[in-house]
Amino acid sequence: MFSDSHLPWSSSHRSSSNSTRGSDAVTFFIIQGLTSLGEKQIILFVILLLGYIIILGGNSMIIFVTLTDPKLSSPMYFFLSNLSFVDMSYTTTTIPKMLSSLLSDVTTISVPGCFIQMFFFVQLSVTARGILTIMAFDRYVAICNPLHYTSIMTQRVQLLLIAGAWGFSTFCTLPATIMTFCQPYCGPNVVRQGWCDPSSVRQLACADTSVDNIVSLSFVLVGLLNTGVLILTSYFLIGVSVLRMGVAQRLKAFKTCATHLTVVTISYTATSFVYISYRVGNFSPEDRNIVGLGNTVLSPFLNPMIYSLRNKELRDSIKRTLSRFRSAAVFPKKDINILTKNCN
Repeated sequence: MFSDSHLPWSSSHRSSSNSTRGSDAVTFFIIQGLTSLGEKQIILFVILLLGYIIILGGNSMIIFVTLTDPKLSSPMYFFLSNLSFVDMSYTTTTIPKMLSSLLSDVTTISVPGCFIQMFFFVQLSVTARGILTIMAFDRYVAICNPLHYTSIMTQRVQLLLIAGAWGFSTFCTLPATIMTFCQPYCGPNVVRQGWCDPSSVRQLACADTSVDNIVSLSFVLVGLLNTGVLILTSYFLIGVSVLRMGVAQRLKAFKTCATHLTVVTISYTATSFVYISYRVGNFSPEDRNIVGLGNTVLSPFLNPMIYSLRNKELRDSIKRTLSRFRSAAVFPKKDINILTKNCN
């Protein structure tokens, strides 16, 4: 719907690498996103809104039951509640703005707001993978060193691991974000994605961004490869240990790891598909936007369902919680009826 020709800036206004922020500097960005879908926008809006509600509801339920149910006090559920919190925050950085863009012809975001969104979008994505790595390590300790599990996975160690995941993600995100922010932007100012995607924003800079691209790609590889290698290493060691077990123990170990393996596979497969869509030339901008949107929503949407369906303890805890809510809603009505009868 929007193109550079609609704006007061065009590609001919790009300055050289010595450009600085001045009177012609961009003060806001236009989020183009999926505004070119026409009548399909309202359908996508409804689907995205329902998906966002399910993401918030499902992950909130997991956080609530893991914090309130004493039976879910193991480190695995502590890490799961942190993953749910990150998933909710991750989708909240982008989906509300995308919903707004699907309902309006023009959606804008300030330059500082754009880079804040960019930072947290990437940082939370890496944090989620860091927590998945921690959960893989937790499964390794539980299966390979069961007798020392409680002495290794103390509360202090759990907090240090979570802090490490957040620190690592900040380290992987902050340098590239700062470099992109320091570039001059004098027009055009249309972001092709539905949010402030780093590569889409860098294309709008009025200077050479080759170094920025290299730095950004390097930190992305550090974030993805390090976590991926650590997860694979954990499961390789688990596999070696499982081969020495009996059939019953193998089945138990498989059940312990199956849920986490499913979540990891979905997360890394979706991310790889997004990377491929950006590199393959026959993907249109709209296709890339849809693929990027799917990657943003898929894991946070499926994670609560996968853990709830495959984990009996969590499933039973959710049932108990819902039963308490129903009881709390029914008993007051009964009390009112009893009081009415007594008054008569």
